Amino acid sequence: METKLGRIASKSANTKRPEFTSLYHLINKEMLTQCHRELDGSKAVGVDEVTKREYNENLESNIENLVDRLKKKAYKPQPSLRVYIPKSNGKMRPLGIACYEDKIVQLALKKILEAIYEPKFLNCMYGFRPDRSCHTAVKSLYDQINFRKITRIVDADIKGFFDHMKHEWILKFLNYYIKDKNILWLVNKYLKAGIIDNGSLVKGNEGTAQGNIISPVLANIYMHYVLTLWFYIVVAKECKGECFLVVYADDFIAGFQYPWEAERIYEQLKSRMEKFGLELEESKSRIVESGRYLANAKAKQGDFTRLGSFDFLGFTFYCGKTKNGKLWIMPKTSSKKFRQKLKEMKIWLYDNKEQKLKTLMYMLNIKLIGHYRYYGISFNSRMISNIKQQVRELLFRALNRRSQLKSYNKEGFYEMMKYYPLALPRIYVSLFG
Repeated sequence: METKLGRIASKSANTKRPEFTSLYHLINKEMLTQCHRELDGSKAVGVDEVTKREYNENLESNIENLVDRLKKKAYKPQPSLRVYIPKSNGKMRPLGIACYEDKIVQLALKKILEAIYEPKFLNCMYGFRPDRSCHTAVKSLYDQINFRKITRIVDADIKGFFDHMKHEWILKFLNYYIKDKNILWLVNKYLKAGIIDNGSLVKGNEGTAQGNIISPVLANIYMHYVLTLWFYIVVAKECKGECFLVVYADDFIAGFQYPWEAERIYEQLKSRMEKFGLELEESKSRIVESGRYLANAKAKQGDFTRLGSFDFLGFTFYCGKTKNGKLWIMPKTSSKKFRQKLKEMKIWLYDNKEQKLKTLMYMLNIKLIGHYRYYGISFNSRMISNIKQQVRELLFRALNRRSQLKSYNKEGFYEMMKYYPLALPRIYVSLFG
């Protein structure tokens, strides 16, 4: 199976406009069984409440039945179950949980779509792609803004991106390379399956449930045609100065050398998004003065007005000074994410304060190390050290809420910390080289 997908990827990479007319047969017993093995059985269940373990009990007959329904076009995905998780701004983020069997088929479909589109995606795209991550996106942005002639940043936010991708456009984009009507039929089945939200079935002509296996690759395909191709085929060629684009799923940052080009593209961006059913969040979208090139130019003119800052993937990029006094655009944990993490830690500590001390400290350190692994990047030592200090204070207060007999004074607390120290912050990701 991997060999067949590899041949598809090779054809896509080496053909300007490949056409794939026979793909549906790849979703066979072998592929579906492999997808079943790869799925995480600990994930939440969909509306039918079937788990991986239950599906596995009669795996062979279940897969054979699934293959038969797919061949006869009798397969019908069930609606995803909508759940809500809190966002850092106090609002709730909607997620969709597909049924287990639908997850199997979605994973097979995802493999095929990725084989076709991965070679076509531009290097500026980092979200949900093999061998790429938030850190590689941050590293790219760091390089662009420090080593190119950038003076303006277009910091744009798309309102409800996953909920507003038009089904009509998704299918048109897929049809550019995929001429197998059966694959398009299957994608359309997922798009039209709908969502169970608070017990009610919701269907429409737009959106794909965030959280479904198929959604990230569909989102990347949408952004590929709506934004990245347009930027590099149209925008970059029109610009007289330097420019760049860094995209992670629906989050993106564009940089420009000349202010008037940033302003022109910002206006064009609004109409571009509207054409495809999307809308910029005006309250979160703006043009920011930034870039090491601009900082040095201002310094030479004796203008020490502070440059603007902007956020991307949980980091705030601001103009600071290196140890040897050079002006530099650096990332640090955004204040919003810092406060959010402290709030989460406080809630968790108070909920778990009755745990045995050894267990409590072990679990707390796992959480701290997870934070360090993401935010422990070059220039951010102070912020990850701050989180450790703040968590230590929260820990002291939480332990003193257990009971009077278990209370700690400062000396007793410091002695305890010698036996159960908090994980030390460290830099995991270097932005140099």
